[in-house]
Amino acid sequence: MDNKMEESALLVETTDLDVYQENNMVLEHVNIKVGVGEFVYLIGKVGSGKTSLLKTLYADLPVKTGNVKVAGYELKKIKNKNVPLLRRKIGMVFQDLELMSDRSVYENLRFVLRATNWKNKNDIDIRINEVLESVGMFDKKHSMPNRLSGGEKQSVCIARALLNNPPVIFADEPTGNLDPESADIVMCLLYKLCESGKSVIMVTHNYSVMKKYPGKVYICNDHKVTEEMEECIEADDYFGIEN
Repeated sequence: MDNKMEESALLVETTDLDVYQENNMVLEHVNIKVGVGEFVYLIGKVGSGKTSLLKTLYADLPVKTGNVKVAGYELKKIKNKNVPLLRRKIGMVFQDLELMSDRSVYENLRFVLRATNWKNKNDIDIRINEVLESVGMFDKKHSMPNRLSGGEKQSVCIARALLNNPPVIFADEPTGNLDPESADIVMCLLYKLCESGKSVIMVTHNYSVMKKYPGKVYICNDHKVTEEMEECIEADDYFGIEN
């Protein structure tokens, strides 16, 4: 999808957005567009503002300057009571997995559905089975998290992100704590989501993953966000750690 994509096809759009952490501006004049079915990377050195940008997109950080539209919501105008509704349209996958250790896979997923007003037990069971089947984890439904590998846990987290069928997935370093084989499994799952029409925005430091699974690339660097062609990106330029 090119720069002429229709506005109705955009799931995420920022216009002259300044990103703040408290009173400190970390990024300025951010202009990004994410269309339906796009896989988008946010890359940059540690401290360059990638996660802060992602937090702004799911209304964890306020919009002070500029405009942001995500899944039909204008975040500069969004009311607090509508933030949970926005987040139901965003699937979240984090580096640290965040599964509740005292509950089975099924109970972890059921907790999310009950918290988002699913009440019918049969509907809950059907939806949990569907998302676990989609990530190849149906046979682990009654397993406890401590019995799962890192890749299996992250696959469950992707299933959890899909429960309310959101149009866009935000993934913050989802392969950061995984071995290469597990990272590949997780990336295959995320990549397939785009084939089904969902969009994925992924923060990563994993250069090899990005090269194997191509997508649109936005670089956070020197308080700016720029779009770059993948073939022009060198690992040493944007995947190192700032001094």
